[in-house]
Amino acid sequence: MSDIATFARVKRPVVSTWRRRHPDFPSAVSENSGRPLFDGAQVTDWLIATGLGNAAPQELQSELALFGIIALRDRFTPWQLVETLGSLLCLRRLGGRPLADDGANASPPDYAEADETLWSALLRRAERIDAEDDFVLRELRAIDATAAPLARLAEDLVESAYEERGAYEWLLAARSRLGLDSLAADAVTPELRSLLTQLTDLRVRLERGEALTLADPHVRVGDLLAALLDDTEDRDRVTVLAADPDDRLTRIARRRFLLAGVSELDLDVQSGSDLEEHFADPDIVVTQLPYRPGEDRSVLAALTELERVAYLLRPGCTALVLGPADALVDELKSTEAAQLRSTLLRENIVESVISLPGGVLPFRPGYRPALWTLTRGPIPAAEGKVLLADISSEQLTPGVRMRLAEDILLWRAEGFQGLDGHDPRYGRVVPVADLDRAFGGPLTPPAPPASAIWSDKVTERPALIAEAEARLERVTTDTRAYEDERGPYRGAVQRRDGRLPRRTTVGKLITARRVTRLPGHRIDSKHFTSDGHHAVLGSEEITGERPVDDRRIDRLLLATAYERVALTEPGDVVYTLAPRLGVYVDHDGFSVVAFPARVLRVNAEARRPLTPRVLAALLGAARGTARSPSAVRPARRIEDYQLPDLDPDEVLRFDALLAETERRERLLRAQADALAEARGLTIAGLADGTLTLGEARTINRT
Repeated sequence: MSDIATFARVKRPVVSTWRRRHPDFPSAVSENSGRPLFDGAQVTDWLIATGLGNAAPQELQSELALFGIIALRDRFTPWQLVETLGSLLCLRRLGGRPLADDGANASPPDYAEADETLWSALLRRAERIDAEDDFVLRELRAIDATAAPLARLAEDLVESAYEERGAYEWLLAARSRLGLDSLAADAVTPELRSLLTQLTDLRVRLERGEALTLADPHVRVGDLLAALLDDTEDRDRVTVLAADPDDRLTRIARRRFLLAGVSELDLDVQSGSDLEEHFADPDIVVTQLPYRPGEDRSVLAALTELERVAYLLRPGCTALVLGPADALVDELKSTEAAQLRSTLLRENIVESVISLPGGVLPFRPGYRPALWTLTRGPIPAAEGKVLLADISSEQLTPGVRMRLAEDILLWRAEGFQGLDGHDPRYGRVVPVADLDRAFGGPLTPPAPPASAIWSDKVTERPALIAEAEARLERVTTDTRAYEDERGPYRGAVQRRDGRLPRRTTVGKLITARRVTRLPGHRIDSKHFTSDGHHAVLGSEEITGERPVDDRRIDRLLLATAYERVALTEPGDVVYTLAPRLGVYVDHDGFSVVAFPARVLRVNAEARRPLTPRVLAALLGAARGTARSPSAVRPARRIEDYQLPDLDPDEVLRFDALLAETERRERLLRAQADALAEARGLTIAGLADGTLTLGEARTINRT
């Protein structure tokens, strides 16, 4: 049942609910140590028929095939699964017909007899189609007819993915689930792959009619080049040139590129550390330098690998090299490494140096990557200069990727033409001569981007600071006038003589109709906006985790989708017990209370009336309201909270005192906000060098 939850992308208890509520839920077919086991095909058909779960039908079909593959790990090693299935998919593509034509879809009673026949037929097909053993023959010969079920699973993958390429990509995406962590160790996030694809500008170049050769001297399983191929449909004008020392990986990559639509005649993936350049001259090189642990990492070795990539460049060729930041960006302590990096910079091939955010290699979250883009023969406006960019503190959102790609592509195409040209959003253009003088220094932007320095937000800082200072002066004057009028704050608090006030509970207040408890409402989060007509008060607003008025809802939507929702009245006390006690007095009213928050409404006509301020203050100070970190539920219900039952006169005096403190708090908070705004803007301006300080004015008051 936990597998079904994973399968349908729901929480585990949801599956138990389905079994209980739906009589047609598939019955268990067997048990394993008391755990029910279900037929995967039946579960898939039921999920598709009912539309339950969060997985699309196509994904359910592919997941069913992957579950079947994972179940065979007790018979085959993970390597055998990936290599054999990949070879079968490639054989299907090369042969131009399904594996079922050789008996892959034999009915269950015929499996035992059909396996030998099927496997023999597949081997004969492989020997005929792949006589030179470039793609599939070796892997299929290395295993016997016990692998015949993999041919049926390969057909299932193709059926759910509609083509061999999609089936192979699904299989490689599940490499960690199959137990091949070594193949997933160098994988980068989809966001970084998208950024690399944007930086190559592959689609635009192909649309111009160019025939391009893509290269990767450290191809591994081909993730980076596969991402480029995914970005275009014009694969008939693409040649792929790649290499890797591991022969197993080169064969996986070779099959991957063939299934991606690259012609056999335009594909050369070699085993070794050098590319055979006589096959084709690279136009775009995208590669990731081999990872080494920090203890064994050599900065000089990484720069040497970078130099080898630079030697592949011919005029007009672009290279993207992903590597360790301590070699590509950081300050270098080794003189030899600093000399090598300076030499690369002086060769006028380094286009940009980018510090990337951490975590873009999920398997190695502590690894700090950086990216160099190289171009042989840059345009005259970019000669002798390098674009240094730092996005290490950013997330690779679509907006960040788009802006960074625009910076680099415009720099590559036309340079930045003075005041009328494009100013980079994430970097600075630095002369190579300056970097050479700072021998071995870090390759990071020396200052914020010019676009940030001269943005409207920055140029308006002096006016904004002056406005905040004026507001501070006004609020200070108002505070002083209020204090002159009301005098200093005095609560007139003294020790109580005699008996303590009797105790009551919220439950008794509700029973006596002194307080009415009202429910909160379940509101779909997708209906929240920032500019609706009614404020939404939920547990986040009540506990202070989110500002009040941050979430709002449109009144027309509220009237149509939530007909039974009642708005708060001025003075309602909104409270929540989850995740902890929070109390808020809604003085303005007309808000929507979102569950698990609820409302306590004070009855002003009661014989012993309370006020909202007093009730909220006493609730917030009630004893025994904290929740243990391990507790699932609150320590007690709101009805069980004990409060002192104050005399009506004392309630009125207490309410007046609370109102006075609120007014003074508002004045002080306005002062603090104005002062914080002026301080923050001043610090930001001095930090980026756009502001300076004159002589401070001293104002003497008597």
